[in-house]
Amino acid sequence: MNTGFPPPDPATAPRVWQVGALTRAVADALEARFNPVAARGEISGFSRAASGHCYFALKDDRGQLRCAMFRRAAGLLDFAPREGDEVEVRGRLSVYEPRGDLQLVVESMARAGQGALFEQFLRLKAKLEAEGLFDAGRKRALPAMPRGIGVVTSLGAAALRDVLHALARRLPHVPVLLAPAAVQGAGAPGELRQALQRLYALATDAAAPPIDVILLVRGGGSIEDLWAFNDEQLARSIVASPVPVVSGVGHETDFTIADFVADLRAPTPTAAAELVGAPREQWLAELQARQERLARALRRRLDAEAQRLDWLVSRLGRPSAALADERRRLDRAAQRLRHAVVLRLERERGQLARWTERLPRTVAPALTTERARLQRLAERLPVAVAQPLGAARERLERSTLRLSLLDPHLVLERGYAWLEDEAGIPITRAAQTQPGQRLAATLADGKVDVSVVTPRSR
Repeated sequence: MNTGFPPPDPATAPRVWQVGALTRAVADALEARFNPVAARGEISGFSRAASGHCYFALKDDRGQLRCAMFRRAAGLLDFAPREGDEVEVRGRLSVYEPRGDLQLVVESMARAGQGALFEQFLRLKAKLEAEGLFDAGRKRALPAMPRGIGVVTSLGAAALRDVLHALARRLPHVPVLLAPAAVQGAGAPGELRQALQRLYALATDAAAPPIDVILLVRGGGSIEDLWAFNDEQLARSIVASPVPVVSGVGHETDFTIADFVADLRAPTPTAAAELVGAPREQWLAELQARQERLARALRRRLDAEAQRLDWLVSRLGRPSAALADERRRLDRAAQRLRHAVVLRLERERGQLARWTERLPRTVAPALTTERARLQRLAERLPVAVAQPLGAARERLERSTLRLSLLDPHLVLERGYAWLEDEAGIPITRAAQTQPGQRLAATLADGKVDVSVVTPRSR
């Protein structure tokens, strides 16, 4: 067919591409030439598909570029992109081959200006870390049971309500002192430092209510919203705190310089409140368990001591019983002695009589004299025996009297009582008692429980 055009020169004729191959070649050239690429512009036509992928255009006053952000990258965003937002994106240029459209596959997105702020954040972080302000060795443990808690945040912040609710639920008995301050804006770092200094002054004042830990909290937001907590002077003020500081700024994925210098970093404000103390129920359960262990140990000790006392009493016996036994033994010994003396005298008389009958009449006067002497000795012998027996009986009676004074039952018989408290400790002074105290009184015939009405000392 004759078209009126000269036939093309094969040497200079362009290559004829298949459309798909040409778009693939263009895509390869773009990826090799430009990627990775970063761009800045305004979001236009933003939409999120049911699959989680996001599609929008990035534009400025000179042009626009179609963008796609797949679900994995979109799930890492720390803010919700909206129409008209000025953003900075990073990704790779490609060609959507089914339509031949140029597009930017976005792998990360941040609000415009965050890049410079993040670089400033990293520089300050490296500086303070080199000074040792992040060292774990300088950070203090939180008190197990704080006597008072300081809170630094904004009066209108939702974080304040969350913190107060958590503290009221877990530590309702612990007072909370609030030092309000702005948590966003140019003046926020200065107000935060001043609020901390007010709490520091109270924490070191012996006359002020005690403060054992401080919570520095704020809700989530962008890097610009949280920038007040990246202030260098605020960081140094936190390090100088006389009590532990817990930082609960933003969400779990947010990190600020305040988090790194604080004694403890909490992922959220509510978590910061929960970290400063165990729930009240946990402490009450622990106290109840310890009380039960102490009561069991005390009962075992009291039972053992009571058993030991009974054993000692069984060995000792009552002093009056021992005295009666000793008196009976002495009486039996005196009776045996008298009987032995009488028998000895009878034998001596009989022997003397026999000797008298055998001796001649010439010795009779001498025998009579000797008999008279023996008779006198016999008459004096009971008296001589009775005297030591009487002295011994008198000593025994005196010993009986002294021992009877030591018998506690005889003291109780005279109207006295033995007092002891519920722990078994003797009560010997009125100052040891207090109104309403329960006591046990031991009387001559048993025990009674009594209650102190009004202690009176002489």
